[in-house]
Amino acid sequence: MEPLSGPVQHYAWGSTTAIPALLGIPADGRPHAELWLGTHPSAPAMLASGGLDAAVEVDPSVLGEESVQRFGPQLPYLMKILAADRALSLQAHPTRAQAEAGFAAEEAAGVSRTDPARNYKDAWPKPEILCALGDFEALYGFADPAVVAEHFMRLGVVELTDLVAPLTTPGGAAGIEQVFLTLCGLPESERGVVERVAAAAQDVTEDGPYGTWCRTAVELAEQYPGDPGVIAALLMNRMSLVAGEAIYLPAGNLHAYLRGVGVELMANSDNVLRGGLTPKHVDVTELGRVLDFSPVGPAVVPTELEVPGVVRYVTPAPEFRLWRIELDSAGTVAVPASRYGRIVLGIGGEAALTAHDGRASEASVSRPASASRPASVSRPASASRPPGRLTLASGQAAWIPAGEEVTVSGQGLAFVAAPGLD
Repeated sequence: MEPLSGPVQHYAWGSTTAIPALLGIPADGRPHAELWLGTHPSAPAMLASGGLDAAVEVDPSVLGEESVQRFGPQLPYLMKILAADRALSLQAHPTRAQAEAGFAAEEAAGVSRTDPARNYKDAWPKPEILCALGDFEALYGFADPAVVAEHFMRLGVVELTDLVAPLTTPGGAAGIEQVFLTLCGLPESERGVVERVAAAAQDVTEDGPYGTWCRTAVELAEQYPGDPGVIAALLMNRMSLVAGEAIYLPAGNLHAYLRGVGVELMANSDNVLRGGLTPKHVDVTELGRVLDFSPVGPAVVPTELEVPGVVRYVTPAPEFRLWRIELDSAGTVAVPASRYGRIVLGIGGEAALTAHDGRASEASVSRPASASRPASVSRPASASRPPGRLTLASGQAAWIPAGEEVTVSGQGLAFVAAPGLD
């Protein structure tokens, strides 16, 4: 096993304090939105010897035989810490077939992979899970169109009457699709309705589903004034998570994280199709092609207790699986999935890792520096660490290759990422 450091992405919606606090580094006024731990070419994580991507390329056996057979010689997942102070874009991710076709089409058209208007950065799908580290708010999937239609009627903004009528006739997925695509594509001359929706919602003070729906409109309009995505977002379910709860986002699911801090795990992709609430590239047509417009009831991810203190999140994606280890109650336990290459991330304490096959660790854990390969900013992972031992402070991570048996103990939390093939 080796210490692993990840680059930070400084997106505008990020928190200026949450990730620095987790990592124990000074806040510098910039938004720290995401810490990436993986091999994606946009921002690979670093071992002491160089990039994790390069290490995998030199010796794919570190991934595990089954992983290489299924996904080829590349890490199939990407782990992140995400910290949002404001809403992310309305977005969805493609299936594998859609990603392969979209990537091939843009490659054939000569669209640069660094072009901000490019939709498909790679040929991979991007299902994902987010586990909350505290109170977390999100928009998830499309809500019951009849309920949403009633909310719009109560709001009483006349200009919306005809626009949202398809929610009841024809209703269902067809009605949601028509209304969503119309709202996202509102011409500039008609976007004054966003302010009128926010003003009407501002006057609503009641609790309950309608009051929450109105507060969503007010919050989003304050962050993205005049953006038609504010109204389109009102077609969605709002979810509130507490620490330890998680949501799973399959391909085609429209979502937007609103605020909070969490550990995110996804297929190794950066394919995001956006419909609003962002200064980034928006492609409503392409988003509409991949969206599942069926109404859904939001639900937290089910979990299974594998041994005391070790919880596995039950998700169907073959590219990844996530475990949460409550170190204070777990005692000393085996890091799961020893047949695969794993990433272990410590949160809020100290996680002591011990290898049991004689392999030694590298000397230090590098702190993240920037969205490019991080500069040499490090501190020792352990003040006095014998071979085969590594102590992770909050926000520090380790790479454990396939076949290495490792136990973990300590305080706080440890999250473990591996392929989801078992």
